[in-house]
Amino acid sequence: MAISPATPADVYEALSAYGYIPDEGLATSVFLAMTLQRPLLLEGEAGVGKTEVAKVLSRWTGGELIRLQCYEGIDVSQAVYDWDYSRQLLHLRASEATGESLGLTANKLEDQLYHERFLLKRALLQAIDHNNELPPVLLIDEVDRADDEFEAYLLEVLSEYAVTVPELGRFSALKTPLVILTSNRTRDVHDALKRRCLYHWVEHPDFEREVRIVRMRVPQALERLARQVAGAVETLRTLNLYKPPGVAETIDWAQALTALGVTELDERTVTATLGTVLKYREDQERTQQHGIADLVKQAFERGFQHS
Repeated sequence: MAISPATPADVYEALSAYGYIPDEGLATSVFLAMTLQRPLLLEGEAGVGKTEVAKVLSRWTGGELIRLQCYEGIDVSQAVYDWDYSRQLLHLRASEATGESLGLTANKLEDQLYHERFLLKRALLQAIDHNNELPPVLLIDEVDRADDEFEAYLLEVLSEYAVTVPELGRFSALKTPLVILTSNRTRDVHDALKRRCLYHWVEHPDFEREVRIVRMRVPQALERLARQVAGAVETLRTLNLYKPPGVAETIDWAQALTALGVTELDERTVTATLGTVLKYREDQERTQQHGIADLVKQAFERGFQHS
């Protein structure tokens, strides 16, 4: 039976129980997407947790997670369906070897080759032609990387939740999938697709929420260390870095520090583990210029300020 939350608070509690602590706006957007059966477009900087929303929704609802990773040049054969040409060829040769094809017209033989058993269902068709009791969660990841033509096709699919395969006919969804689209805004998604979707801009979490996330995902980390790490990452995000650390990097850093037996930050430890949270040399250099001592000092002050 499909899950139907009664309020945004139900969504907040469920996502939190499954390892994702949303803000009120995101919980409300997910609630409306589930209630109105509308796709939800999540935009925001890389690393703020957009993709994780779909994964957690899959765990919560029990629906299969079907992921379509978008990239430049993606087309119907990679996103919707294709034909298994090698199996078709084997079938044709087997028919010839057994003599089965001798009594068949070209049309009859073609009907055999373009049978559903030779159809390769890609992510979009899998989500539409889904026979499980629970509707799937369809994650269309980094839609901003696809080109205009694919985005237009995607709009058509999401408007009707149907796909036509010329050789077989029309596939329509019996249960509307829960659709999450993500964008890092490398380019603007077209207005037509945005109108089809509900929309939410995902921000980096505030200090207290990030501390809660670290404590949830790295329970072995001490409270003091979690607050200092969150404070340090908050400072790093103000340094105009090429790639500011996301929540995933905050968690990675806390895990690394805990594995090293660290209980609180110091200059030596931060310098040694900076590659866990900053993945570009230029960003590490900028942080060094800012001063590791200042970073540690600000992390301590931020942690004590809210402790």
